[in-house]
Amino acid sequence: MKPASLIRQTSSGGVIFRKRDGNFDIALVSLKKGKIWCLPKGIVDKGETPEMTAIREVKEETGLFGRIIEKVGNITYWYYIKRENSKCRKTVHFYLMEYLSGNTSQHDSEVEDASWFSFDVALKKITYKGDRTILEKAKAKLERKYRNNEKD
Repeated sequence: MKPASLIRQTSSGGVIFRKRDGNFDIALVSLKKGKIWCLPKGIVDKGETPEMTAIREVKEETGLFGRIIEKVGNITYWYYIKRENSKCRKTVHFYLMEYLSGNTSQHDSEVEDASWFSFDVALKKITYKGDRTILEKAKAKLERKYRNNEKD
């Protein structure tokens, strides 16, 4: 068996939020019969910027349309693609996005479910450590942003 080849992949996604009753809700998507809850994300297509991909993927996977407020951060991880005998180094760019319209019932077939959760519930429910780190950063950014706006 020949050694695995190394490939790189770039994805992008979003932490889409809405403010409700003085608190923030976050949309997560579900995979593998509800065993995995994660942030919406997908591969950056040729000709797209990471920002364009984040908006597209959030819309496709959650049914929600939002506008980017700011970048939250990146996560990078390795995984193995058996059918290609390749090790993949994946970098995912995440953006904080304000909800503008849409309904989670309009998600595409790539995910099994999309739902709104409070930050605290989302942090407990989210499966992947990297996504949790991004969610924690997004929460801190939102709290700072809204705390500063209330002082003005």
